[in-house]
Amino acid sequence: SFPGGRRDPGDGDSVATALRETREELGLALGPPSVWGQLRALPDLRGQMVAPVVANLGPLEDLTLTPNPDEVEEVFTMPLAHLLREENQGYTHFRTAGRYSYTLPVFLNGPHKVWGLTAIITELTLELLAPDHY
Repeated sequence: SFPGGRRDPGDGDSVATALRETREELGLALGPPSVWGQLRALPDLRGQMVAPVVANLGPLEDLTLTPNPDEVEEVFTMPLAHLLREENQGYTHFRTAGRYSYTLPVFLNGPHKVWGLTAIITELTLELLAPDHY
């Protein structure tokens, strides 16, 4: 999943929360100029609203990440070109009480499978970044 968490009393807004959480979880200090914007808020499984923030990290090879082992098990990336290939895209259909309930996107990448809220946020981001290709 992406870095994230609850808003602290000292956070001014959702963007400040996202920047703080990214620093705490990945050791990556970003400033407001890196932020491109916010996606629409989405409910998580507990019904709490999640406010995704999209930011430009710059070239990945220039980043030095220091993941917090208490919060991050593994860090991996997926190139935009990979996410846009149809063979790496899919959907998972869910049933409740034996009946069709809902469908969510899924993205595949070797040993990694991006699903759930992370896949929804990824899909919304792709719709904005590559509307003619996704």
